[in-house]
Amino acid sequence: MRLGIGIFLGYLLIAILAGYFVLNVFVDEIKPSARQAMEDSLVDAANLLAEIATDDFKDGNLQNGAFSKQVARYQARQLNASIWGFDRSKPGFRIYITDERGIVQFDSSREDLGKDYSRWNDVYLTLRGQYGVRSSPLSETEESGDTSMHVAAPIKEHGRILGVLTLVKSNRAVEPFIQRTKAKIVKAGYGLLAASLLIGLIISYWLSASVQKLVNYSEAVTRGERARLPRVSLAEVKRLGESIELMRERLEGKRYVEDYIANLTHEMKSPITAIQASSELLLEEMPDVQRQKFILSITDQTKRLHILIEKMLQQAALENRQTLETNETFDLTLVLQTVTQSCTAKLAKKHITMQTIVPPIVRLSGDAFLICQALTNILDNAIDFSPDGSTLELVVEKVDLNWAITLRDHGPGIPDYAKDKIFDRYYSLPRPGNRAKSTGLGLAFVRQVMALHGGEVLVRNHLEGGVEAHLILPANI
Repeated sequence: MRLGIGIFLGYLLIAILAGYFVLNVFVDEIKPSARQAMEDSLVDAANLLAEIATDDFKDGNLQNGAFSKQVARYQARQLNASIWGFDRSKPGFRIYITDERGIVQFDSSREDLGKDYSRWNDVYLTLRGQYGVRSSPLSETEESGDTSMHVAAPIKEHGRILGVLTLVKSNRAVEPFIQRTKAKIVKAGYGLLAASLLIGLIISYWLSASVQKLVNYSEAVTRGERARLPRVSLAEVKRLGESIELMRERLEGKRYVEDYIANLTHEMKSPITAIQASSELLLEEMPDVQRQKFILSITDQTKRLHILIEKMLQQAALENRQTLETNETFDLTLVLQTVTQSCTAKLAKKHITMQTIVPPIVRLSGDAFLICQALTNILDNAIDFSPDGSTLELVVEKVDLNWAITLRDHGPGIPDYAKDKIFDRYYSLPRPGNRAKSTGLGLAFVRQVMALHGGEVLVRNHLEGGVEAHLILPANI
């Protein structure tokens, strides 16, 4: 399973479980909270009505007294109330009063007059000086499950409890508010869950993207590519990347030193052997012409050693870079003019003509000095393999988002056995005519320069003969 998917699924599970339990707690608390608020209001109303009914109760005139008439007028009222979007037109209270024996003496519904309520909690507890309340079905025959709340208050005289007034209100009265509140909470809960999932998706993508950058970097290093340590904001991933980079540098440094010494020893062995052999022969008696030949051989091999060491130092400095040390805007046209001028003598010596198609201005970003060295190596190779009196064709053109530099010679081309080796360090083909070889570092150097600039180099045989070198550089200006 991918890291991002695992993180997201884990976050999703936590969010769903947390949302489920939190929503359940909120929803489960709505009904009790609404009924508690209703009960609180009923307590106040019951005690107020108990005081109002006291005089008629003491006079034994509950049925025809002022209290009875006031309750009748209350029940006949048209309320025309709109409570948070719900209309209310009829009163919702029922009032009954019992004496100290628990016998109903007054009932606003006139249904239970004379009945014994002494065992109902509202009456039973209140007669004993406690808080009397109960929740019961709306009627004895009720089957819908609807209940009503009964809140009682004592009717007193000089501290003595004479009877009990109970205020009854159906719990169904607050049900619309409860259901609407539940719906709002559930809707908000779904919205919160969706937002949480979106945040989780973003966080998962961010984490997995940071790790994926590091994975891509590690894979590029494994393939031997020139890769730059990616920028990541997550501290732990950043430290891991820095550790991988440090390990890569140390391993590459160790391997490079080993390869460098081995290659240097191998490449220096041949000229040193030639110098040693010529030196030993010079100690013997020989004609001056032959002596001069051995002296020239020593001189040539010494120059070869010097060039080899210079090239290896350049290559070593370049391979240790991961990024360009100098990055500036320059004109490629001027660089090409410098390169061709530096090779004027070699071109004239072999009577080679240069045909160029180059735009007046070609803006590039990078290290102009390295580009100049790379182009010089390419042009030197083309001159070395071109027959006398031939033509070199140099073309610079815009291809998509890149500048393409193409140099074609009319030489013998690349043998099939060498096509996969021409970019290897120290691999060199014999030059036509004198069969001499170069250091074998030129094309390897060119490839390193192109890689540092985000470009590439291709060298292949032309269909009509000769070799064609393509240098591709991004046109980022």
